Amino acid sequence: MAATASPPRRVVICGGGVVGACTAYFLSTHATSPTVPTLVEKSSPACAASGKAGGFLALDWCDTTPALSALARASFALHRRLAATLDGESAYGFRAVHTLSICLPTHPFPAAATSPPHPLLPAWVDPAASAAPPRELGTTDTTAQVHPGFFTKAVLAASGAEVVIGEVERVVVRDGRVAGVVVKGRGVVDADAVVLALGPWSGRFEMVREVFDVSGLKAHSIVLRPHEPDKITPHALFLSYQPEPGAKMLDPEVYPRPTGEVYICGMTKDEEVPDDPATITGEPDSIAMLHKIAGRVSDQLKREEGAEVVAEQACYLPCTDDGLPVIGEMPGVKGCYVATGHSCWGILNAPATGAALAELILDGSAKIVDLAPFSPARFLKKRSKRGGYSVLLDICKLPDAMFGLNVNRLEQKYAILLQDLLRDNIIAFNKVLHPHGHIFETIQILRHL
Repeated sequence: MAATASPPRRVVICGGGVVGACTAYFLSTHATSPTVPTLVEKSSPACAASGKAGGFLALDWCDTTPALSALARASFALHRRLAATLDGESAYGFRAVHTLSICLPTHPFPAAATSPPHPLLPAWVDPAASAAPPRELGTTDTTAQVHPGFFTKAVLAASGAEVVIGEVERVVVRDGRVAGVVVKGRGVVDADAVVLALGPWSGRFEMVREVFDVSGLKAHSIVLRPHEPDKITPHALFLSYQPEPGAKMLDPEVYPRPTGEVYICGMTKDEEVPDDPATITGEPDSIAMLHKIAGRVSDQLKREEGAEVVAEQACYLPCTDDGLPVIGEMPGVKGCYVATGHSCWGILNAPATGAALAELILDGSAKIVDLAPFSPARFLKKRSKRGGYSVLLDICKLPDAMFGLNVNRLEQKYAILLQDLLRDNIIAFNKVLHPHGHIFETIQILRHL
């Protein structure tokens, strides 16, 4: 999209999580066109994954693909810059951490309790909790943490955004361009640009569902306050644990926080995302397993030894089919942007996502990171084939075929192949007995594009 002399002045962000908050911040602090947006949130800011995540940050753990690596490294640097600007150490617990990998034994080794602990093992971790020498995964130069809920709220407050509590029912589009959003009970909120940053709830909008799928992975966590919190050092622990011989391996994570609390997570399951984030609760079995793991890591985390239970909770991580976040302008709707699908790296990658979106909205292109690999348009290419509408007609040479696709919803240079329509349950083939006696196939339209 080419840069314009007159950037949008009325920006509405849908979603009060960390991505929405960071987008609001970088819009309002833009160097040449600062724009204070309106942010609409159904429940309360940071009420879902942005308030219940671990808040772990890593410089190079997303180096699996060049695009994701660039996003994460830019965002890690922005976290440090934001912490300096917003007094992150005191405002939201920003600090560098040591990060270790520990293999938790299925059954405790009594002898390990009397053996000298490994020099890498923090003093608060029981020696019997490590079945093998711990490995260093990150140093204070490459790993850090924030309290995700405090971070989200601090960034949002610094943006000066007007926060509206309400449910966005739909995006208003006129002549192919966004015109605002409809908020339940309030009517239309006018906008020149709209950002959909609702995590797994982004898929509730028809314009999103038509282009890509975003699902929710239910993640459980507990927060404990040890009976001697001053003894807990800033070491993030990534565990490997097999509860019983032959059982599935688990990968719990333990994050001590500057507040004196310790966050433990690691039990996940695929599950339909409920409408209201306020109704999300954890599965009792998953919560119980996390307590078992916490007690195996340290006596400081045992309830029977005086550890206080601060929270037992669950949230949904937004996931995409190809594992990459979706960041960019929605195809066919000028001025409508989406940012979702960050999975477990939402807290880490939110600053660069917000900064890139602010540049895209106000400057016409992102400079901090290349957004092309994250564009929602990439999913159109997977479902389409270059050519004209005649491609469909060439494939569909069936006698007396009943066929009724709304071709106006397709770009003229693309045609969707029949096998893709079949796979996505858009059409179905049926055999029909003609009154004159011969059998022919028809195409049944199951849902409109």
